[in-house]
Amino acid sequence: MARIKNIEAFCNSCGTVQKMEITSSVTGEESEYKKWAKCKSCKQVMIVDISDIIKSNSATLEGIENEECKKYSPLSTFEIGETIYHENWDDFGRVVSKETLSNGKSSISVDFQKSGLKKLIESLNNQEAR
Repeated sequence: MARIKNIEAFCNSCGTVQKMEITSSVTGEESEYKKWAKCKSCKQVMIVDISDIIKSNSATLEGIENEECKKYSPLSTFEIGETIYHENWDDFGRVVSKETLSNGKSSISVDFQKSGLKKLIESLNNQEAR
């Protein structure tokens, strides 16, 4: 199981869905998916159930090796939801987000079957031409 560090969950103090940092596991019976999480907005700590998050993440990666996958290259551009194959890692993944870094380069976050969530550079040739 991939280790989750940050999640989005409902904060009882804020009354909205907020980003939270997983701080530790809950001990006791039937607590495998219950974690202590700290709201990044109000700093309150509460117990959250991450079983739905784990199920939704694993379900999206099943069978993607059978889909039409684009080979990863730092020179290529990718879209959110696109499936890619990283040849060096022999791993399939799905692009889950894109961002522009402080140095002006673009990066993608890819959820891989074996490697978990990784950030990769994209559109490298387009940025060097600027």
